[in-house]
Amino acid sequence: QVDLVESGGGSVQVGGSLRLSCEVSGNTAGFYCMGWFRQAPGVGREAVALFDGADDATYYADSVKGRFTVSKRDARNLLLQLNTLQVQGTAMYYCAARRGFCSWGLPLAEFTYWGQETQVTVGV
Repeated sequence: QVDLVESGGGSVQVGGSLRLSCEVSGNTAGFYCMGWFRQAPGVGREAVALFDGADDATYYADSVKGRFTVSKRDARNLLLQLNTLQVQGTAMYYCAARRGFCSWGLPLAEFTYWGQETQVTVGV
């Protein structure tokens, strides 16, 4: 069994920062592709950032480029640094993983394992 547990969400003002963590337990063999997704109220879930463990490549949504950074602290911990947060950053954030190749634009259904979410709220 594989579990992903997010932490680090919270409330910040516009321009503030947060760091999200995702801890993975269980069999992580083949977990080359891990990422962060978010879902705002009334909006579909979208990819925010991906980390390709095969070559440490990273991918970002255009809306967060230059402000968010995805990284791996170790084999079982994926991080997302959120800087210069905007009101549009308010959403539930999810960590997800899949076995196999990593590519921006993969359908959500390709990610087999999901965390339970952590809330990020950005206020003025």
